[in-house]
Amino acid sequence: MRILIEKEADDALKAAYGEMLELSLKNPDRRQWYAAWFIESPEGEHIGELCFKGLNKEGGTEIGYGILPEHQGCGYASEAVAAVTDWALTQDGVNYILAETEAGNTASQRVLQKSGFVSTGDTGDEGIIFVRRRRD
Repeated sequence: MRILIEKEADDALKAAYGEMLELSLKNPDRRQWYAAWFIESPEGEHIGELCFKGLNKEGGTEIGYGILPEHQGCGYASEAVAAVTDWALTQDGVNYILAETEAGNTASQRVLQKSGFVSTGDTGDEGIIFVRRRRD
């Protein structure tokens, strides 16, 4: 995580990664909910990241993700988001996953929809809220 922070040029992402690192160190038994996960192409090239933003008492977590511009539109985000949310919803204590995306970011909205998320009809600080719930 420290290497990711050092290499990040975007101040907002650098701050977010710093918070994730701090929370991961404070919660070592739950660090997967504060870690950045690398997304790689089939050839092993780093093409993006995704993360969860903690796990609340109701069993909810928020997911964030991004693919480098030169690799967007290839299905990598859809594959990664679907795989990691499928995994997360099988973990003890996880009941739902939230995601927010800007109203104009139709590509991200489509990633979420293909991954089983549905819009709640609400808007948060970062945009339209989508949710995917555990199906027992």
